[in-house]
Amino acid sequence: MRVFIQICFSYFLVDSAGQVVANQEGVFRSNCMDCLDRTNVIQSLLARRSLQAQLQRLGVLHVGQKLEEQDEFEKIFKNAWADNANACAKQYAGTGALKTDFTRTGKRTHLGLIMDGWNSMIRYYKNNFSDGFRQDSIDLFLGNYSVDELESHSPLSVPRDWKFLALPIIMVVAFSMCIICLLMAGDTWTETLAYVLFWGVASIGTFFIILYNGKDFVDAPRLVQKEKID
Repeated sequence: MRVFIQICFSYFLVDSAGQVVANQEGVFRSNCMDCLDRTNVIQSLLARRSLQAQLQRLGVLHVGQKLEEQDEFEKIFKNAWADNANACAKQYAGTGALKTDFTRTGKRTHLGLIMDGWNSMIRYYKNNFSDGFRQDSIDLFLGNYSVDELESHSPLSVPRDWKFLALPIIMVVAFSMCIICLLMAGDTWTETLAYVLFWGVASIGTFFIILYNGKDFVDAPRLVQKEKID
């Protein structure tokens, strides 16, 4: 069904004399998930079929020949689409696309799974702690926020209280001490257990305090939200 629809959509083609030989009659629409987390799998599939039809029509490929049979070209084609997926994903999510190993090699690899996990962690961090300023920049550029010349201070400069620096440091120190106590046991197991429990409770307690005051730590957009609040 998909192949039939793609054939009906055709493509734009002009001969050497400037005459229009064929017109494109439609487009395929794919959502952002295809670009970000499926590494342009669908788009590259459509592009491969369209390019194959064009090359067959121009006589570069014989009827019945497939692009998948051209090993060198297939490698270049897959890498080009994987690079395109990374470019799209970096603009939107701040990291390269996921599942690029499948696009480049046609199969999932252990290294690809590790890289997907790494990129997912970076996305989580950027989404929560560094994307607010980028969103404010976009809102300002698009005119979603109008600058008030009478404002005495910038809405982007928000004062941070002691919790912003103190609590993360306390949590990291407490967690580190908990690990050290586990690795460097005391004279008795009760002494070791007491140290581990103390630092463990301190790290967990600090974590929940940070979680409770999450809005103080998250880099949320400020410009448009400020307008809504006002």
